Amino acid sequence: MKPTIYDVAREAGVSIATVSKVINNTGRISEKTKENVLNIMKQLNYQPSVVASALTGKSTYTIGLMIPDLANPFFSGIARSIEDRAHVLGYNLVICSSDYDSAKEAKYISLLLQKSVDGIILASGFENIETVKDLIKQKVPTAIIAREIPSLEVDTVAVDDFLGGYQATSHLLALGHTNIAIIARDLWSNRERMRGYRQALEEAGIAYPSEVEYVSESDVESGKQLAEQILQQKNRPTAIFACNDLLAMGAIQAAREQALSIPRDLSVVGFDNTVWASVTDPPLTTVAQPIRDMGTQVMNLLMQEINGQKRHRQRVVLLPELIVRDSTARYES
Repeated sequence: MKPTIYDVAREAGVSIATVSKVINNTGRISEKTKENVLNIMKQLNYQPSVVASALTGKSTYTIGLMIPDLANPFFSGIARSIEDRAHVLGYNLVICSSDYDSAKEAKYISLLLQKSVDGIILASGFENIETVKDLIKQKVPTAIIAREIPSLEVDTVAVDDFLGGYQATSHLLALGHTNIAIIARDLWSNRERMRGYRQALEEAGIAYPSEVEYVSESDVESGKQLAEQILQQKNRPTAIFACNDLLAMGAIQAAREQALSIPRDLSVVGFDNTVWASVTDPPLTTVAQPIRDMGTQVMNLLMQEINGQKRHRQRVVLLPELIVRDSTARYES
């Protein structure tokens, strides 16, 4: 049979209340008693019941994380950085991948609330604003990472996507490219990157397309399909700015299948600086997001709210960094 709190109390020679205080780190207990109880728990392999803690209104030491696509290396990196920080703080992480599906988002949020998680982190791609409003209304500690919702009072950690799009496009302009296409998905972060792209073109006196065809997914295949169409245009672009690294890799594949050399015939810039960026052929010029710092900071903000250490919500915007590799080169007419 699984050991119970009664077994721990009996073996440690203390009351059940004392064991409970040790488990929840509350009350005044001597270090000697605390160490004794913890050693007995370890010997008996006793695990406190998270469900029981939740039913009594106590912390479950669990955080829920909602990401749109675990297969995307950017989001798996975000999850890893949050999990690492949560572990240091003594918390477990429950990860849900919604596949950009609003029905799944609602289902997983309900599941996390049923599990009485102490807080929830929502990542870029979460477009269900009403759900976020409900979480705030229910006073569930909530934080957003890799996107912003300016209309809501919620803790946010994001990169300056506008600046990142501006940096990527300015880099291509500096190399002499004037016909620069963009591949993006209709998400908040991508729209901000597109805004930076348009700003850079406008400052250079270059017209940009009034309408852009968005990809339906944020993966390699979607990037490849749209790039195929772009590269078959009569006035073929000499450069492509893709709003994430996977889309950029798809653009490179499409170019190769049309016998175009990267970067001699086509320069490509991505976004995120995921693990794939440096190992693709050629290594990808991209805009880096400080993934580890983002994960650490959003977890810290959430913990402050969980612990009641602050009243006002905070908006942390980190700077992107252009990483120049071999997928971009000077345009030779």
